[in-house]
Amino acid sequence: MKIKAFKMELLPGYEAEYKKRHDEIWPELSKLLSERGVYDYSIFLDEETLTLFGVQKIKEGANLTGLSEEPILRKWWDYMSDIMKVNDDNSPVEKPLKEVFYMK
Repeated sequence: MKIKAFKMELLPGYEAEYKKRHDEIWPELSKLLSERGVYDYSIFLDEETLTLFGVQKIKEGANLTGLSEEPILRKWWDYMSDIMKVNDDNSPVEKPLKEVFYMK
């Protein structure tokens, strides 16, 4: 198993909308991530800074190469682009985080 942690940034005033959209995540997007090896995915919100903290558990040997080119993921990014900081292609501005502790 591999663990990927990263942070993103929500725009002010969109806390409830971000949660709502994720509560209604598209089944085809969940299916794609699952098929690609992401089997556990959480996002946490720091309400003071609007920092989103994502953690993905990825199956050993999973290949996420090319995931960003999948049409359903790109459609999701477009859908989310009005409520969070994004790059020119509407992908979320994402900063990887370094693991400094893990307790099993």
